[in-house]
Amino acid sequence: MSVLSVLKERGFVDAVTHTTELEQYLENNRATCYIGFDPTAKSLHVGSLVCIMALAHMQRNGHRPIALVGGGTGLIGDPSGKTEMRQIITQEQIDENKSGIRAQLSRFLDFDNDQALLLDNAQWLTKLEYIPFLRDIGRHFSINRMIKAESYKARMASEEGLTFIEFNYMLLQAYDFMKLAQEYDTLLQMGGSDQWGNIVAGIDLIRRTLGKQAFGITFPLITTASGIKMGKTHKGAVWLDPDRFSPYDYYQFWVNCDDADVTRFLALFTFLPMHEIELVKTLEGADLNKAKTILAYEATKIAHGESEARNALKAAASVFGAVEVPENLLPGATIPRGIHSPAADEAVPATSIDAAAIVADNLVIDLFVRTGLCSSKSDARRLVQQGGAYVNGIRVSGVDQRIDKADLVHGEILLRAGKKKYHKLILK
Repeated sequence: MSVLSVLKERGFVDAVTHTTELEQYLENNRATCYIGFDPTAKSLHVGSLVCIMALAHMQRNGHRPIALVGGGTGLIGDPSGKTEMRQIITQEQIDENKSGIRAQLSRFLDFDNDQALLLDNAQWLTKLEYIPFLRDIGRHFSINRMIKAESYKARMASEEGLTFIEFNYMLLQAYDFMKLAQEYDTLLQMGGSDQWGNIVAGIDLIRRTLGKQAFGITFPLITTASGIKMGKTHKGAVWLDPDRFSPYDYYQFWVNCDDADVTRFLALFTFLPMHEIELVKTLEGADLNKAKTILAYEATKIAHGESEARNALKAAASVFGAVEVPENLLPGATIPRGIHSPAADEAVPATSIDAAAIVADNLVIDLFVRTGLCSSKSDARRLVQQGGAYVNGIRVSGVDQRIDKADLVHGEILLRAGKKKYHKLILK
């Protein structure tokens, strides 16, 4: 099966240029492909996972992926998918963010011996001279065609409008594609569906300047069964950086997915074989929950390593009770099989607290804010009033309830917000 067939079968593909020619190209060549990543934060998030996993599938099928960090374009900002201008960030911020992105991508891609490349378009974009760029590159672009691109139409229709600096973004991304085609024989660009116009512009520029046929693949915008954009939660983005979003919370994000999303997420966000994943469609109830456990384990293993996945599995058993993983369910997974019984585990999010603070009779709502279970005191009050706050499994009776030494169980206090958010206070 070709890698394009693999991507289609697993639900990655939204649109493809030159389908027949691309199939032939991928079957007969060790292709080099690329996807750009925006360096506007120190960490990528779950919303970037479709692109990252697509690159990983390309590598697993014998091709060479390039992860292109937009150190140059990040100085401008991509208008695609945005109704307002992106905040301009400094070169220092971009350099700091790039180091975090490198570390995360290395979990998914093997960069040894140039099997994958991590490049930064600042290497060539920041050296461009304006007049030669307009003469040699700008002359190939039609304003009439550019303003028909969805990314530009949305911005032009917004109250803020489209700035000239953003208008240049399509030219720069197309130039990236051309530069990679020149230097690395990169003839395939992939990206989200909002990148279609930019990718097609790059294909056209390569044809006009290099006389080569290039290709594009776009991925659909992934939303949950409830219609929420993938990776968005009440706590904000689900980051791949363990310091911003713990491996335990990452595991819980996946295990708490909607029943209707399990099969689709297994196909997109794990490497388990499709013939095993297809069988999950027949499951329901407790059996489907066991499949969610495997989804969470595999996704956490890929992003954070096997050790953190095991810790998260043990922690979940400690908090929620015994977890059973049958031998015959998704057998390609590396999750330990059998029944995982409750046991104390350090992977449950925990905060050390001074004994004097407990003696001072902390308000429960203060501790819910301090541990991050609630974003503010008003959020914590609302949680208590709605009956969703618990201390050691007992519902908090009112917003004025306090914590004291009597609440300590073996030197610890377990706070819970709603059904599935836990945090442990450890007395020091």
